[in-house]
Amino acid sequence: MGDSLYDEVGEVFFVDLVDTFYGSVAGDPLLRPMYPEDLSESRRHLTLFLIQYWGGPPTYQLERGHPRLRLRHAPFPITTEARDAWLAAMTNALSVVGDRLAVERRAEVEAYFRMAAEQLRNV
Repeated sequence: MGDSLYDEVGEVFFVDLVDTFYGSVAGDPLLRPMYPEDLSESRRHLTLFLIQYWGGPPTYQLERGHPRLRLRHAPFPITTEARDAWLAAMTNALSVVGDRLAVERRAEVEAYFRMAAEQLRNV
């Protein structure tokens, strides 16, 4: 087992997770309007953020500075319904790629996403 989740699963895991997540976002009537028309940069930013958060290279911070997640999400009305839709999309994505994770690691990632989704709720 590696030192970090990134060491264990590598970049491809995060790319696949984010691609699957954004596949759900693209068709979600509640979430889709919160994103730009072209999802390419949003995908890239989330991928880089997750890679950095879980122990990979600090490319996100080098390019964008401190994550400031609450500040970056403040312009969007993140209601309980939006939080739940986001979490459902991410949970679905994790169910697609999560078989690459040890059970304990998957639980850790799920707990992080639940916490982050709740922290970003602002309405």
